[in-house]
Amino acid sequence: MIPRYSRPEMTAIWSPETRFRIWFEIEAHATTALAELGVVPKEAAAKVWEKGRDAVFDVARIDEIERVTKHDVIAFLTHLAEIVGPEARFVHQGMTSSDVLDTCLNVQLARAADLLIADIDGLLAALKRRAFEHKFTPTIGRSHGIHAEPVTFGLKLAQAYAEFERARARLVAARAEVATCAISGAVGTFANIDPRVEEYVAEKMGLVPEPVSTQVIPRDRHAMFFAVLGVVASSIERLAIEVRHLQRTEVLEAEEYFSEGQKGSSAMPHKRNPVLTENLTGLARMVRAYALPAMENVALWHERDISHSSVERMIGPDATVTLDFALARLTGVIDKLLVYPEQMQRNLDRLGGLVHSQRVLLALTQAGVSREDAYRLVQRNAMPVWRGEGDFLTLLQADKEVTAALKPEAIAECFDLGYHLKHVDTIFRRVFGSDN
Repeated sequence: MIPRYSRPEMTAIWSPETRFRIWFEIEAHATTALAELGVVPKEAAAKVWEKGRDAVFDVARIDEIERVTKHDVIAFLTHLAEIVGPEARFVHQGMTSSDVLDTCLNVQLARAADLLIADIDGLLAALKRRAFEHKFTPTIGRSHGIHAEPVTFGLKLAQAYAEFERARARLVAARAEVATCAISGAVGTFANIDPRVEEYVAEKMGLVPEPVSTQVIPRDRHAMFFAVLGVVASSIERLAIEVRHLQRTEVLEAEEYFSEGQKGSSAMPHKRNPVLTENLTGLARMVRAYALPAMENVALWHERDISHSSVERMIGPDATVTLDFALARLTGVIDKLLVYPEQMQRNLDRLGGLVHSQRVLLALTQAGVSREDAYRLVQRNAMPVWRGEGDFLTLLQADKEVTAALKPEAIAECFDLGYHLKHVDTIFRRVFGSDN
């Protein structure tokens, strides 16, 4: 997590101050629940809240204590006792460190997911606006990077919209899966703490109780969470690569916004490079990289070990902060994307009508020509066009075998661009509902 690729709201979730505040709330809620059950004095629970609710936890002091104790939760509890006083002896009754650490991590991941979902909502809004703007802007569709058949630029963006709607749904599901609470004590048996404490803390922290925590919350939940982040990152990269390809000089159908005063190269003043989408490609690689260690964290020893701990201290902040930044950057790219319909049309026309080859093929078969012969006739006239030797329509209309099956005007009808766009409305209704 570095400032260059960080945004304040997401970064704040992972700050030491936020972490210690969440630790306090977990401990204080647990103490309140214990007081309600008669395990600790109600006056003590009230004092914990009174002293700690508005306290500023001294990160440097906690670090100082930890250098001696070599234990982060004990260091925090020691500092909390300095703030609360004698009543602090009733804090952490029957609990273990993982109760605090795991519950806190899941609170942070749930909050991070909320921000990421909001990020996707912003991206979806930008994609929808630009998709409708270019709903019927014709452009060439490509397979294997080669001109195939006409599409519209709006359809390209509608496809991205549908993909990020799925990303949103996956994030919502991942948030629900990871938002669990464990206050079950050593090895997760509740031997020294009532399960009702866990239920109380879970409700207060916006979580649900973990059915079986074994002292740690099972890491398959976290593996799924980070895997989803990786899939979302892959969708970011897919759209980023589309923009990068469209910005190539030989294509130049769309490009990133180039602001006043922006420089593209230290050596070549003419350059306008797709630096934002190239950056997004790199950031997506990083987010995906965090999924594998999350999966490796699933296999812990027996009821617990801490081999997952160092991993999560890194991937929790890094993956969520990076993805938050990437989603915001992609939204800006789409929102300000420069689109060139005239160049799209020029590229459509570049192959002299070859993009209509399938329709000619089908027309010949419908006229009684075998598919094999129809393919041969169409390809025979297409290959010279590839070499720059005439245009496709003229060659077809001069081919006696072709005109024996199709009249020249019937051949010309196969070159109607609108034919390829007749179901755009249908696709938009599938993606956006009736709102189009």
